[in-house]
Amino acid sequence: MMPPQRSAGTDPEAEHPQYAGQYLLEAALGSGGMGVVHLARSASGLRLAVKVVHAQYAQDPEFRGRFRQEVAAARRVSGAFTAPVVDADPGAGRPWMATLFIPGPTLAEHVKRNGALPPARLRHLMAGLAEALRDIHRAGVVHRDLKPSNVLLAEDGPKVIDFGISRPSDSELRTETGKLIGTPPFMAPEQFRRPREVGPAADVFALGSVIVHAATGSGPFDSDSPYLVAYQVVHDEPDLTGVPEELAELVAGCLAKEPDDRPTPDELMTALRSVSASYDTQAFIPVQRDGSSGSAWRPGPGPGTGPGTGPGPGPGHGGERVVTHQVRQPEPVAAPAARKRLGRRLWIPAVAVAVLACVAGALVLLGPGTGAPREQDAAPSKAAFQPWDIGLSAGGSKATGMAQCAYAPHRLYCTRPGVLAAAVDPADGKVLWSRGDAKRHSDGTVRPPVLSGGLLHVVSEGGKRLAALDPATGKTRWSHDLAAYGGRFAQVGGVVLLTGADARVTALDAATGEEKWRRRIPGQPQPAFVSYGDGLAYAVAAAGSGTKVAAVDPESGATRWQRRFDGVLSLVGAHDGAVWFASTTADSDTDAVVRYDVTRRTVRRVGLRFPLQGAQAVVRKDTVYVLANGGALVAVDTRTSKELWRLETSVSFASAPVAAGDRVYFAGADGRLLAVDASKGVLLGQTKARLGGAHGSLVSGLPSPVAADGKVYSAAPDGSLFAVDARRPGGW
Repeated sequence: MMPPQRSAGTDPEAEHPQYAGQYLLEAALGSGGMGVVHLARSASGLRLAVKVVHAQYAQDPEFRGRFRQEVAAARRVSGAFTAPVVDADPGAGRPWMATLFIPGPTLAEHVKRNGALPPARLRHLMAGLAEALRDIHRAGVVHRDLKPSNVLLAEDGPKVIDFGISRPSDSELRTETGKLIGTPPFMAPEQFRRPREVGPAADVFALGSVIVHAATGSGPFDSDSPYLVAYQVVHDEPDLTGVPEELAELVAGCLAKEPDDRPTPDELMTALRSVSASYDTQAFIPVQRDGSSGSAWRPGPGPGTGPGTGPGPGPGHGGERVVTHQVRQPEPVAAPAARKRLGRRLWIPAVAVAVLACVAGALVLLGPGTGAPREQDAAPSKAAFQPWDIGLSAGGSKATGMAQCAYAPHRLYCTRPGVLAAAVDPADGKVLWSRGDAKRHSDGTVRPPVLSGGLLHVVSEGGKRLAALDPATGKTRWSHDLAAYGGRFAQVGGVVLLTGADARVTALDAATGEEKWRRRIPGQPQPAFVSYGDGLAYAVAAAGSGTKVAAVDPESGATRWQRRFDGVLSLVGAHDGAVWFASTTADSDTDAVVRYDVTRRTVRRVGLRFPLQGAQAVVRKDTVYVLANGGALVAVDTRTSKELWRLETSVSFASAPVAAGDRVYFAGADGRLLAVDASKGVLLGQTKARLGGAHGSLVSGLPSPVAADGKVYSAAPDGSLFAVDARRPGGW
């Protein structure tokens, strides 16, 4: 029989119950905002740290919800850099959680007693915390309260504890509007400005503040008033006085005001390798050893030796690229007086620094067990395809925005704001013909051209008209007014489908523009069609808590099949008698992929281990590749119902992925094109960044790359259109 707990009242005795579940509580280790941590032992004598919620909060539904969230987050991330969860009961009268007891002081206690950490130990701490955050974020969790008192200094490295306000991406609990939760000196600007939009980059900001505290004994934003600290975090530059020069640039990058300007944990670990040869962080960096992926940066002499630069290899020096993908490296270390002026500009120029260093370095791809370049990655012959890079304009007009392209044999057809259409030779990038569009799209975006009925279909006059062009000359064959359709049109096979405000669908012959039929589609109040090359047009409509899908024959308008599915679904692909969907939660996170066998009328749902935010997907055979905001790329086999692999690409904003052959391609907001092995989940290579404008530019949507005939074509924010050899991603 379990011994009874003491009173759950609010008297002092109630704060020190005798038991938590079956565990006898031996001594209080400390107290925090949500509860008291006690030392206890398991039946086998294992020492445990047991957190018990404060008595006054035990009956508060919000705090119970937060504690359930903490338990879920801590269980999810239990590993080498956290305290593993042994047991928990969030539903108890006094909710509790037991984790493995880790001997060692907190970072806050150590700095208070012993002062600042020496440089070598700071590097060790920064690398350990970066790896801890990498594992926490891979588990789909954002800590949101990383601070010195939540970092334990164990013998084998730092441990991150206390997930009391962390947020798993699939949590039902969300920060209320207007409520700030966290510790001001270690909160990121977005936690004050947009608390509901806090992501993994906020933890990187906190890591920077923690390192400053460990190096100086105070934070980069220091005041007795939490309100003044909050103002400094949002508006002022960090005070990095006292931070070792070899780490100053990395810390400044972490403390950038904008989340997208901060390095990822993987990038931090990579950069730390070049800080000092005396401390090897190789163990913290996942390196692929088959020569096909991964990154390794070997410090070497660089061109910059400006004021304040140390004598040895540092994070801003050049180096030799020995495998494939590019990693952002910090700039040369600034003089102490200049450090406060670094701010959010740091990591955008750093991309350019890394690219220049990579171009200057030698790219050596080694075959298994040899010292010679692999045959497929050897230097191309003069007759081989040569990558090209062009700007796309028409008639001398100034074009802005990114190009959208479609491929046909021996032609690449593109459009861009200011360019109605252009035909490009895919072999060398030569523009064969182009036409300007005086009425640009107000949002700066365009639809990709579509080859339908033997003609090139493009949207003209700022989105108000559909024009069908001769693909050989660019001359208009016919056009149709789109004003009445609100953007609801699609080309399927040789038919153009337009949906009017009255829900009637009008079908036009794509070759002539003549009307073929007009009718309503049963069960589809405002059908917006998509197609995937299987000869059918698909429409999706919400149906209560479910989704109704109709497959329509575009030639006749007849409904081939219609079905209601449970949950909120969006189409991602169709071929060979099957249709695939992405399932989304109420928060628009993708939590599963669904396969529907049309012939057998069977539904197979495959849940994701962790829901993905802002996800886009593509289907290759029976595998669905889901790419989320933040760069997580997940492969799900819908026949075996297994998640095959997960790759963290560190791309914060990307195009929809494209599957071609045995590769998955996608473009990043900085203009990079990335290639991933579709079977293994290995990053094979990426191009240099092509940022738009003096400080880079953000766009509302990114065009997907086009892969065909062993080439990949992609557009970038700087306005360029470029082509690379799909067979040699390691040489991009």
